[in-house]
Amino acid sequence: MKKKKWICLLLSALLGVGTAFPQQSKESPVEKVKKIGDKLIRETPFAYKLGLASRSTSFNTLNFVDFGRTFGLGQEAVAYAYTQLSFPRDTTIRVETEHNDACKIWCNGQLVYENKGKRDIKINRGERSMQMTSSFLLPLKSGNNNVLIKSATFGKEWCVFLQPPSDNDAVLSIVRSYPQIGLTNLNNVDKQVSNLTNWLIIGPFRGGIDVVHEPEQEFKFGYMYKGLHCPVTWTIPKIEVLGEMIDPEVWGTTYQWNYHNGGVAWAMQQLGELTGADKYTKWATDFCDYQMEGMPFVDYQVNNLRAYNSANAMVINSTLLDFTLAPSLPILYRLRTDKDFKNRNIYQAYIDKMTNYARFGQIRSEGMTNYTRDTPEKYTVWVDDMFMGIPFLIQAGLYSNSPELRKIFFDDAANQIIDFTKHVWNKDTRLYMHANYTSRPDIKLPHWSRANGWAIWAMSDVLMALPKSHPKYKAILKQYQTFVYSLIKYQSPDGFWHNVIDRSDSPKEVSGTAIFTMGIARGIRYGWLDKKKFIPIALKGWDAVASEIEDDGTVHKICIGTMCTEDVNYYMNRPFFDDDTHGSFAVIFAGIEVQRMMDEYAK
Repeated sequence: MKKKKWICLLLSALLGVGTAFPQQSKESPVEKVKKIGDKLIRETPFAYKLGLASRSTSFNTLNFVDFGRTFGLGQEAVAYAYTQLSFPRDTTIRVETEHNDACKIWCNGQLVYENKGKRDIKINRGERSMQMTSSFLLPLKSGNNNVLIKSATFGKEWCVFLQPPSDNDAVLSIVRSYPQIGLTNLNNVDKQVSNLTNWLIIGPFRGGIDVVHEPEQEFKFGYMYKGLHCPVTWTIPKIEVLGEMIDPEVWGTTYQWNYHNGGVAWAMQQLGELTGADKYTKWATDFCDYQMEGMPFVDYQVNNLRAYNSANAMVINSTLLDFTLAPSLPILYRLRTDKDFKNRNIYQAYIDKMTNYARFGQIRSEGMTNYTRDTPEKYTVWVDDMFMGIPFLIQAGLYSNSPELRKIFFDDAANQIIDFTKHVWNKDTRLYMHANYTSRPDIKLPHWSRANGWAIWAMSDVLMALPKSHPKYKAILKQYQTFVYSLIKYQSPDGFWHNVIDRSDSPKEVSGTAIFTMGIARGIRYGWLDKKKFIPIALKGWDAVASEIEDDGTVHKICIGTMCTEDVNYYMNRPFFDDDTHGSFAVIFAGIEVQRMMDEYAK
């Protein structure tokens, strides 16, 4: 008798359901998710392609002029930059700026910003934007507006940054309009030039922000101005060549530095262990090596070339858990499970930084232990961060050789489960809200499926590792069980959960279904849930997930990354994509856990 059929008969007998037992997929769960792994192996290059630095013609993001890269450093000088901002009506916008030393900015000949003296550039990476120290109002007339920047340097650094104020990725009820920026509408500038850059620059000139030079008085092409050492004319800033992702998808690519790609690597590590197939472990190792070995290159692009939004830039000094603790899971897991490999010291240095960040760096709710965020408003507690931070704490505890440090990590993880629940658990629906605004705690956000998945994932990770004697164990187990009993009421007859769990008119979605299936399968294996009641539920969930996996490894019906809002229609209408790693890594984990559950009850 084939093992698959024998397992089904055994489970049927165990559950007393006979022929009413849920119809099983033709392939075992592990064979199904191996197809996803094989597709990842076929299609992931783990390499950069060289390309010109990207630019936007909409003034909706960071713009900068790096005079030092073009004119050099080491001497006192000034230089000018010119562009146009175009808008269909008269308006005034606020512009944030950061620069070294002194700077003046004119719009249509009117001085709109001035800051004198010696100063260093102080740009901080916020959760969702670059934070600058100054701002000014910029009056724009209908049509084209001439913007002239005068930047001084004492020789140390020489760069000016401009950006509109960030919306902190808040979901807005209106579509914000931004001016167009660039040289497209400037007479006597060829399209080949305007397609390369938004700026013209000229310099260097004799130093002193108040020393008037000809570009302030007259704008001429085909004319030589008196420069610091020799005559100069208008040119363009140095065009940088950057390493970028190869063939990025709408939702991203499989090897960018973020939590869901780190999750894929973590899943591939588990898949390699379960199957004994080195190719899955190798993919995970390649991902980890690519990120760790590539950090000097990424750091150069970010901090030398000012390419703050370039490929994998968020690995450098991010303050968002999506780009710190969560993507570090496969790095930490490899340190735990592989005691001797060539780059171990690089991994160790990075994980030391992350464990310190986990304990002391990430902001937390006042008077509580749970991680919180500045976005979209200060402070917002996201249920997502139960996954973004807590599994790392558990892995860090398991990795530690110090009983005292292990206790610190485990206690932190357990306490955070309790405190997150105080913020984002809806006692009326017995589901998790996507987020909770600390300043507006009574606002009820929708019960987005994948966000609820992050909650059950974190709880199950903690329960698997925490000693049963731990003072928080019973409370976490009770919360897990309460949540699962609530979840199963919303499972559709075909096994799926909807993208908004309690809205049956929202689409059925794979990533949330996969995580719930995984969390329930874990509960069955560890004895947290009654196997007779929950095995059919887990298998029905798996059958739903498996139905969206193609033979070539493509996974359908995955909701794209989603911000938080109280507007349920935002969640109802979120786009779905194939192979978005937000879902594919959850599907691999679900297949592994269901396989383990089935194997355990076939013994």
